Amino acid sequence: MSVFGWLRGRRSGSGRPRDEWRRAWEQAVEVEDVSQLGPLKERLEPLNAPGDDVEVELEMLDGLEQLKGLLDATSLPVVETQHRVVAGDVCHFTAPASLPDDPGQASGRVLFTGTKSIFVGGALTQPIPWHSVRYVGRSGRDVSLGRHDETVAAHFRFNTYGDAVVATYLARRLSVLRSKRVL
Repeated sequence: MSVFGWLRGRRSGSGRPRDEWRRAWEQAVEVEDVSQLGPLKERLEPLNAPGDDVEVELEMLDGLEQLKGLLDATSLPVVETQHRVVAGDVCHFTAPASLPDDPGQASGRVLFTGTKSIFVGGALTQPIPWHSVRYVGRSGRDVSLGRHDETVAAHFRFNTYGDAVVATYLARRLSVLRSKRVL
């Protein structure tokens, strides 16, 4: 990136293939097209030149691989946990995360059960029942759960793309299943 490009927030031509790769990855994750895993791996090889760092892109690929595992599975994952907030429910997901919109709450853990999403950190326990979730959105490592009144119920920032991709997939499934009273 040139100095003036950096000042203006623009990349030189060398950043475009990486931006295009990231857009292709985002599209594959959004539509759950795990058949793009191989082509994305191939497209990443030329970007892994000496002096370039593709660590984030490799983490993104790992997220797509985890999504493939979820899509290939015949049921939702079950995570063994003795956490008191689960209280006898089956836990389907747990990962470290933070609440970026709350400066006083640096970090904690997100757990998904069949009935609710739960953030636990410090003195805060924030349960959100799936039947109140209208939409689930993801941007990078951030996942948002929106209510029926179009307010944000929760905004989580995960440590990895894999956790964010898995959380998005599971939150969408659990909120739909719960609203249909399948669980």
